[in-house]
Amino acid sequence: MDICLCMIVKNEENNLKKCLENSARFFDEIVVVDTGSNDSTIKVAKEYTEKVFNILWKDDFAYARNYAISKASLDWILMLDADEFIIECNVNGLRDFIENNIHKVGRIKRINYIDRGKGIQKNAELVNRLFNKKYFEYEGIIHEQIVSTDKSSFETQPVEIIVDHIGYMQKAVVDTRKIERNITLLKKALEEKPDDPYLYFQMGKAYYMGKVYDDAACYFEKALEYELNFKLEYVVDLVTTYGYSLLNALRFEDSLKLEKYGVFYSDLIDFRFLMGHVYMNNGMLDKALKSFFGCIGSIEGKMEGVNSYLPSYNIAVIYECLGFLEDAVDFYKMCSNYGPALLRLKMLSGACNEHL
Repeated sequence: MDICLCMIVKNEENNLKKCLENSARFFDEIVVVDTGSNDSTIKVAKEYTEKVFNILWKDDFAYARNYAISKASLDWILMLDADEFIIECNVNGLRDFIENNIHKVGRIKRINYIDRGKGIQKNAELVNRLFNKKYFEYEGIIHEQIVSTDKSSFETQPVEIIVDHIGYMQKAVVDTRKIERNITLLKKALEEKPDDPYLYFQMGKAYYMGKVYDDAACYFEKALEYELNFKLEYVVDLVTTYGYSLLNALRFEDSLKLEKYGVFYSDLIDFRFLMGHVYMNNGMLDKALKSFFGCIGSIEGKMEGVNSYLPSYNIAVIYECLGFLEDAVDFYKMCSNYGPALLRLKMLSGACNEHL
């Protein structure tokens, strides 16, 4: 398949081997650009390709990615990071895409594993990664994006690649000091583009990842001051993550501001689930129940379980608080092997036994 896998890496000895083991067989060429590793990253890369290059890091992700692209002898590029592992790849589907969509960008499905402290949460998103280098390149020193070389608009299309992404796991974040690096680069980017809402959004995400929720909310609020297209995926993410930052900052009354975005997102299951938490934390239990019930059985959202065990668990919590223990037990049982639900069932069982 005439696709070159391109990567930029630094100190990724723990992830790179698995990434390349999962990926190498699908692609005709691999380009790895190292930006200053002091571990065995380069040695690992050379086990899979001769095209390993070193560059001086310039605090510019787009520059590094475009350099990697320039070293590819093939026109079609798939860009991956070392902490992304291909788990599904339909070669025939990819071949069909590159033969018929030269002016489109392919979107792969990325499953993010996020350590919330109370267990691992998974959410899925589509990200732009497959493109023809004659027509596309990267732009932006941080949270760089694919743009057309002539700056014109372009279409995207999902392609049949699924990757697991572990870069949001707490250990990975600490080990690579991603938060501090990203905030430094985002501040630099904002100096150049002080009126870019996308950069304020990404700054908010960086603080949110670092669990500095008040600062995260402030940057999200700054982004929301601009005239935005509420159909854009990053704006959807902006609104929902803003809501969770307010809840985590214990700004429950302020979180009711999210109601006004229902005009755009009332049918979006992830937003509906968020509003369930907003109402629950404001003591509006009837509205919370309605929101959570509206999630069950719906199409999948970005967050794993948002249409099944997660709303069922919150419904059970509300019923338990209201004293409807039988109903609570029924909904806890609907949560399958969800740890918090199993714990509540055990505690409720013990409480019932004490009254026998």
